[in-house]
Amino acid sequence: MKKTLLILAAGMGSRFGGLKQIEPIGPAGETILEYSLFDAIRAGFDKVVFVIRKSFEKEFKAHFENKLKGKIEVQYIFQELDNLPSGYQVPAEREKPWGTGHAILVAKKAINEPFAMINADDFYGTSAFQEIADFFNNGISPQTYGMVSYSLKNTISEFGFVARGVCKIDSDRNLSEITERTKIQREGKSICYIEGENHIDLNPDAIVSMNFWGFHPSLFEELEKQFKLFLDKNINTPKTEFFIPSVIFNMIKSKQINVKVLHANSHWFGITYPQDKAFVVNQIQKLTEKGIYPKKLWS
Repeated sequence: MKKTLLILAAGMGSRFGGLKQIEPIGPAGETILEYSLFDAIRAGFDKVVFVIRKSFEKEFKAHFENKLKGKIEVQYIFQELDNLPSGYQVPAEREKPWGTGHAILVAKKAINEPFAMINADDFYGTSAFQEIADFFNNGISPQTYGMVSYSLKNTISEFGFVARGVCKIDSDRNLSEITERTKIQREGKSICYIEGENHIDLNPDAIVSMNFWGFHPSLFEELEKQFKLFLDKNINTPKTEFFIPSVIFNMIKSKQINVKVLHANSHWFGITYPQDKAFVVNQIQKLTEKGIYPKKLWS
């Protein structure tokens, strides 16, 4: 079965302060995204589709094209504010991208096979890619999607708040609920989310989505429907986003799909703030010393 990796890389890294998709963190200057690509290739992925902005196309391609040549099929898709259905126009005050659901939708013409979706600035680990590849071989269908999960405590930045999809799972390890919490942070020994003036504790072992999904291409038809409904309600709200967890939860509630929750033994980490970089560099160095990754990924 052909397997495609869809990488959402159109975010500008506003909290980080730069184009973090090409920030060097590996021993030979590799980016965090290169480790995902390396893991995907050795897990048997055949194609990668990058969703980027036209404004940094040249810089992005210059960094990745030679490294990936001959190793995996590569395609680029541009996520711009005006990628809207017929009859809709971008409001003048809209500056923020339309969100992860929209980013997936713009890749519709490039993908006709089961695909995994990840964020460009997250490290997911070797076993996560193998888990999703095995799921594609044995469980993916128009009615069954997959999600790689992590424990909340292993996904927190020490330097500011993060957004996480907090999940509930039934006895068959199907996803039963997902709640997007946009402001989660550590406070002393506790982890809480901020809602207005309230700081509400969360279970450190809560299962969270880190936007590592396994989708059947049947998703695109539903995305189109739900995006139009989103625009009808929110097009004039400048900062509202069309999140993929909300789409998936709506499909679960309407009994269109089940989502199998997969477990990866590898750790997640990412760069949300500039201060996160030193930690990520150290973790990559440890994995390299253990022999999980070569000192030069593409040598």
